[in-house]
Amino acid sequence: MCTDGYCEHNVDPLPESEGSGSGPSRRGVLTVGAATAALTLGPMTFAHADDRSGGPGGSAPADGTQVTQTISGHLDTGAADFVYLPVEIPAGVRQIDVQYSYDRPAVPNGVKGNSCDIGIFDERGIDLGGPGFRGWSGGFRTAFSISASDATPGYLPGPVKRGTWHIVLGPYQVAPQGLNYQVQVTLTYGKPGAAFVPNYPPTRAKGRGRDWYRGDCHLHTVYSDGKRLPSEVAAGARAAGLDFMVSTDHNTSSSHAVWGQYAGPDLLIVTGEEVTTRNGHWVALGLPAGEWIDWRYRSRDDAFSRFSRQVRKHGGLVVPAHMYCAYVACQWKFGFDDADATEVWTGPWTYDDEHAVSTWDQKLGEAVREGKRWLPAMGNSDAHSVPNVIGLPHNVVYADDLATDALMDGLRAGRSWIAESSAVKLDFTVTGGGKQAGIGETITLPAQAPVDVRLEAHGVPNGTVRLITDEGQMFQQSLDANGDGVVVWRTTASLAAYVRAEIRHPMADGSPGQGNTMGDALLFGAMAALTNPVFLRVGRGRG
Repeated sequence: MCTDGYCEHNVDPLPESEGSGSGPSRRGVLTVGAATAALTLGPMTFAHADDRSGGPGGSAPADGTQVTQTISGHLDTGAADFVYLPVEIPAGVRQIDVQYSYDRPAVPNGVKGNSCDIGIFDERGIDLGGPGFRGWSGGFRTAFSISASDATPGYLPGPVKRGTWHIVLGPYQVAPQGLNYQVQVTLTYGKPGAAFVPNYPPTRAKGRGRDWYRGDCHLHTVYSDGKRLPSEVAAGARAAGLDFMVSTDHNTSSSHAVWGQYAGPDLLIVTGEEVTTRNGHWVALGLPAGEWIDWRYRSRDDAFSRFSRQVRKHGGLVVPAHMYCAYVACQWKFGFDDADATEVWTGPWTYDDEHAVSTWDQKLGEAVREGKRWLPAMGNSDAHSVPNVIGLPHNVVYADDLATDALMDGLRAGRSWIAESSAVKLDFTVTGGGKQAGIGETITLPAQAPVDVRLEAHGVPNGTVRLITDEGQMFQQSLDANGDGVVVWRTTASLAAYVRAEIRHPMADGSPGQGNTMGDALLFGAMAALTNPVFLRVGRGRG
């Protein structure tokens, strides 16, 4: 889910800023390219834009000179997903500042009001997946600045070069009355400052060799719509007992350049992005530092596979996030053929997580039936701000080392389970015929050969252990008051194509719950841990 109401498309901007000056409304042209439809407005042209020297007679404006223009416009309901305002930048500009605002007329209950995002592309263009991206803040900010030395969080520092830049508006909700907007652009002339020097995090930390490592793979900072500084997120990951974390700010790679100072031998910080489209969100994990993934498409645009390939080319993972989140544009519509795993538990356990686990379990049955690649499950906090808890939940991954590539390999293979906190521990194996398989692995045995499924658990007082196969829940047992217990159940490969485990908290009345009954009440308490499956294959070969 989008935790605590924080979502790229569900945040009220910071207080509005007053513009200066005024300009005419700009009529635009609707274009349809490789991705979703876009509206391009008439250009905003500054004085001396045609003079490479920057001023009349070859004289550049004095250092520190500022020039401001403001435009206003109106968008009707049904506006294009993205509205581009070209800005002709002359030579000699040191910094660009942008402010915007839009109206919020009253609407009836059940009708969406106005909400509009903002970002910018530089002179290299607005092509889908092209090099021109310079930043995005969604609906979280009403102003931003870019210079060679610095930029507002969410935006990329760098020279403000001469050419046509594009401010991009994203009117993802437009009220029946339409949306009135105003954009103010201020250019400051002068020599560029010192170039920004990124401090990317290392891709390896001091690990324990081949072992289980804990990590939260979906986290936000002030570099998108979070309220925590990177230092606070890193501190929170350490406090949660995590070995690694993944930075996944919405639609921008800007935070990658600051994580180096917060990583250390005890915490690996992996760079990533939450790609926020109009038909669902997905996290790109394990991106090379500075790599940006485009989000400007819908499921009908047939672009998702292109960008999933871009992620995998670098060894990263494509993971649909909070697939049943109820917020606008959050529910997943792209299918799972191009996914490497899927997020089934996001933040505190709620009804949408129950639905996500059910959908994932159905996909497991489909994979077994059709002999297809199976989809591992992941759980992450999607933490944005207090009271969101970093590491609730997180992934426990079996990897060769505490390194980005090794962790991605472990998650891709499904050698992982999900825990609500570092207090929860488990060991899950299937043994038979002198063979043993663990989480994410396959054991191959004769159809009727007995196999023992064993789960050892700690840290969930009076918790309920559930063992689930392709037939459904097959066994249930409670842990003791300290949260400790060992569960053993026998089956065969002819009866179970896979087996996975859940540990649930007690029901509100203290009872363990029952997964094989029907009724008005919920069947179980909140999830405390969930494993990926062990697969049982009928055959005579080795597992």
